[in-house]
Amino acid sequence: MPRGKLIFITGGARSGKSNFAEKTAISLGKSVAYLATAQSLDEEMAFRIKKHREKRLNTWETYEEPIEVRELVSCLGLEKEVILIDCLTLLTSNLLLRKEDKVEDSKWQEEVLLEIKKLVEVSYKVSAQVLIVSNEVGMGLVPDNTLGRVYRDILGRANSIIADKADEVFMMVSGIPLLIKMKRI
Repeated sequence: MPRGKLIFITGGARSGKSNFAEKTAISLGKSVAYLATAQSLDEEMAFRIKKHREKRLNTWETYEEPIEVRELVSCLGLEKEVILIDCLTLLTSNLLLRKEDKVEDSKWQEEVLLEIKKLVEVSYKVSAQVLIVSNEVGMGLVPDNTLGRVYRDILGRANSIIADKADEVFMMVSGIPLLIKMKRI
């Protein structure tokens, strides 16, 4: 079974990442699984989730899963042409905060990153094209609290893990996709 491509799409907040990922998914296949990692924890987030749902094609299957994304990729990756994960930013946060009392524990942080590495491994074992969307958080101000700094550092490392293994990496800047990596196959 030939493996699909792993495509990583990163950029700042509201840079057009999701829109570009959705257009890319459409171009890659008709059978698309959309894995949404957001959780509706307040009114503003509920509104964002609602807007994202309304925008998605009704032919896509949507799975709202904040943590068990790797398992879903493993199951869906053999039957779908495309899997779009939106987004690694929230998945990493969800994983990290499962044990909020251990956020500063370097062993727990490594467990979170191990889950990201396993997600990459699973992505390489399936035939689906896997698109992963994530925010670039390393270009802003240093957070003024420990949780913010730990999260920024973990997400930066998670992004690096995905980008290193990805076949293609795009950086979104003001709605414009910049191809920054393409593996020759």
